[in-house]
Amino acid sequence: MALRGGFVRLLRGQAAPAGLQRPRQAHSVAVVGAPFSRGQKRRGVDRGPATVRAAGLLERLAGLGCQVYDFGDLNFTQVPNDELYNNLILYPRSVGLASQVLADAVSRAVAAGHSCVTIGGDHSLALGSVSGHARQCPHLGVIWVDAHADINTPLTTQSGNLHGQPLSFLLRELQDKVPQLPGFSWLKPCLSASDIVYIGLRDVDPAEYYILKNYDIHYFSMRDIDRLGIQKVMERTFEQLMRRRQRPIHLSFDIDAFDPSLAPATGTPVLGGLTYREGMYIAEEIHNTGMLSAVDMVEVNPLLGASQEEVNATASLAVDVIATCFGQTREGAHTAFDELPTPSSPDESDSEEQVRI
Repeated sequence: MALRGGFVRLLRGQAAPAGLQRPRQAHSVAVVGAPFSRGQKRRGVDRGPATVRAAGLLERLAGLGCQVYDFGDLNFTQVPNDELYNNLILYPRSVGLASQVLADAVSRAVAAGHSCVTIGGDHSLALGSVSGHARQCPHLGVIWVDAHADINTPLTTQSGNLHGQPLSFLLRELQDKVPQLPGFSWLKPCLSASDIVYIGLRDVDPAEYYILKNYDIHYFSMRDIDRLGIQKVMERTFEQLMRRRQRPIHLSFDIDAFDPSLAPATGTPVLGGLTYREGMYIAEEIHNTGMLSAVDMVEVNPLLGASQEEVNATASLAVDVIATCFGQTREGAHTAFDELPTPSSPDESDSEEQVRI
């Protein structure tokens, strides 16, 4: 595993105050930074891992009682002369190689018994995180929370950006529609259409809409969320993914799923996104299944905030989503009293008061 620093740092959960106990079952969480930006054109998204760490991610997870294994940031080898594929697709060799490195890291983390949190970086990295997860959990289900479907093929994309295409490479049903890109020979499709549910879509390209409809992929657009409510959306999501059997969940969360008023420091913001409450409810319900196995948090770009306040707000939101996935709750602290303290006997109090007078 190519890691900056070359070591894994363990942050143990902080000690609970006297009289309080943590839940017995603690999460073991591996955090992998993936500072990669070549799945798209904008500078700065490779600084996402450092920005999310600086917002207190590791400390927040440790404070929830998680055993946190910090795997540091991956080192991605620069690919010289990474020419366009088909005069359009940007940096195919760089994306392919980086995703392979990430796949190895995620696979090792899950094999070691950790839930794996990947901090991006752009969303092309899901090629690696989902592939690596699927090596250990071949029957996983994917919840893709995003303003965009990210399921263009190299032959339908208009931008050439691979962060808008990862699911087309991962989906078995699309393999006869996807050409072999340089740098992608290691990648094998690992998902079926029934393994994916989208939440939060509101900017879908024509070819992507065709794929969603014709391959019967379940999705909930922002209109669906408005119509059904987020509770019903999550019930139907789990109905789709868990109706045959319980299985590990991979949550791939693009911060642009939120409305830009909440997450402005990102590369492709789209108006009309998730509210804070909807985003937290998604994460709470996924946590409540007990089946969450891996999380991607991608597309935080500190260079795109108009102010430091916007950068901080976006990074804090990312931390809130991840922490909620691992037990943070809006109902108060996750510690619990053993028993309530009892006051001194009334007689003692009366006699002490008489002496004082």
